[in-house]
Amino acid sequence: MSFKRTLGQRVLPAFIGAVLALAAVGAAQADATLDKIEQRHKLVVGVLLSGGPFGSIDPSTQAPKGLNVDLANALGKDLNVAVELVPVLPANRVQFLQQGKVDLLIANMEWTPERDGQLGHVPTPFYRVGGTAAVLKDSRITRWEDLKGQPVCTSQGSSYVKPLSELGAQLKAFKSSSESLLALRGNNCVAAVHDATLINPLLAGNPEWKDYRAITPELNPAPSVIWTRPGEVDTQKRLDTVVQGLHRSGWLIEAESRNQISPRSPALVELHNQFKG
Repeated sequence: MSFKRTLGQRVLPAFIGAVLALAAVGAAQADATLDKIEQRHKLVVGVLLSGGPFGSIDPSTQAPKGLNVDLANALGKDLNVAVELVPVLPANRVQFLQQGKVDLLIANMEWTPERDGQLGHVPTPFYRVGGTAAVLKDSRITRWEDLKGQPVCTSQGSSYVKPLSELGAQLKAFKSSSESLLALRGNNCVAAVHDATLINPLLAGNPEWKDYRAITPELNPAPSVIWTRPGEVDTQKRLDTVVQGLHRSGWLIEAESRNQISPRSPALVELHNQFKG
């Protein structure tokens, strides 16, 4: 037996063992979030507060409000810890989570294969939503295909960037949905594409938007999930029991109604019946 072969037989198992040990240490470190939350008695959640029934600032109290805010507080209540809300934007929300500035993201980030490859998430979705486009009522745009070659506003990091690009739209991405909508009103684009749960209430209840309408059906509907860092299995499992319980009790349906979200999500009814059963 040669020296090289003997050395290889000795070194290779040791090398593989070292790699597996490092991987185990990395997984343990990555999954320390739940312990950290319990030790400091505080859950830090990144939320989007750019407007709409999922997250905004109450003008009378200057306090955060919306379904995402309610959900973050419900998680804290179940974990018996305080909740700290950290405002994030579509352009920086992933970085906030990756850099450890927040423990979780409940920030209007629907599940996509690309995001799933980058982050971890709680398995059970808490909502389902797709996009819609706000356009002028006298616009000739009546379907998604009409956006081909047209300037379209949206948010940086939006899950609608890819499908809009595939439609051939000329994208103008802004740091926030509010900037995107202002650009639409300034005639910098022919449409602004965001979650239907943001656009529909805006067009239905705000007199300033009486000259605009929405495009249907929803673009790229997908489940809304709570995002974590990769490998945080214990955190995901613990929070999954909470989300399932909120579906089982009907709390999420009540939260949708309380925050005046329209149109009503059939997915919430389906999930309520699933976990209730």
